[in-house]
Amino acid sequence: MQDRLIFLIGAPRSGTTLLARMLGAHSQIYQRAEPHLITPIAHLGYYANVQKAPYDALNAEQAIKEIVADLPGGEADYLDALRAYTDTLYARLLALGPGKRFFLDKTPAYALVLPFLTKLYPRAHYVVLTRHPLAVLTSYVASFFDGDYQVAVNHNPILARYVPALARLLRERPVPLVHVRYEDLVRDPETNFRRICDHLGIPFEPQAIAYGEQGDAPKGLGDPTGVARHTRPVTESVDKWAAEIAADGERLQLVSRLIDALDPADLETLGYPRAEIVARLEATRGAPVPVKRAAPTRYALERKLLVALRRNIHRNRLGRLLKRVRFALDVVLRE
Repeated sequence: MQDRLIFLIGAPRSGTTLLARMLGAHSQIYQRAEPHLITPIAHLGYYANVQKAPYDALNAEQAIKEIVADLPGGEADYLDALRAYTDTLYARLLALGPGKRFFLDKTPAYALVLPFLTKLYPRAHYVVLTRHPLAVLTSYVASFFDGDYQVAVNHNPILARYVPALARLLRERPVPLVHVRYEDLVRDPETNFRRICDHLGIPFEPQAIAYGEQGDAPKGLGDPTGVARHTRPVTESVDKWAAEIAADGERLQLVSRLIDALDPADLETLGYPRAEIVARLEATRGAPVPVKRAAPTRYALERKLLVALRRNIHRNRLGRLLKRVRFALDVVLRE
């Protein structure tokens, strides 16, 4: 099954859904949006653990490590067992696309378990998509946190997590891969999609670039906001981040601190030198640019409501009420 798998690796809001739609429009590729098969089994205790679970995660970690140590093939036997599970599911999913040669898995969270994934599937095909870190951040905050940068960073320090992980993959290259920048993809989709097809060993199909004309989006989790508005790559989002950040002085200071905390070598590896990022931030300082906002979607309004409700939820009256309701429901529904 390994040589029939394609893993599209990238951070959330980095354009992976766009590229996945293009790849999914290819006649030889079948995809489901974000299957999330790999992340759970990366946290069974041998490679990583969970912080909270309805069982004793520490006991599970100790037990699985003792078991693996006693297996004739050790870690290789353990990987074989995990791969048997995922191979079965991937094969069944691929069977849902008759005549398709490859199954595409685009799950951004895999970027956080890359050492495990590349051990599990060293012979799979890897496509790595990077995007300007501040474009990723602004899109993430706007899509899921109603523009509240501090809440978003507290919830998920997306740059601190994804930039080093992706840079390490690109530097060490434990598996063959093709690296494409989002900005290059949307500005010249033909050239960059051809590069990807060449890496995968499949013919270039120019009609796949107009993904919106090839069918509906695949089932599953994925981008609920942007890519469905277009039928092919567009450049309108490439530079929006600068205006978004410049519009607020505190936001500019916060973003500057986030960039300062990143390793310049990692930014260089991803294709976005720190000096260029800092220069762009300095150029925007004191010169805010009006940001034209699209009409809110139902999803955006729901997220806005959730962010408002979650603000200080553990210290206000509503939070105390919800905790009492949850306790009562736990008692009623206890098995």
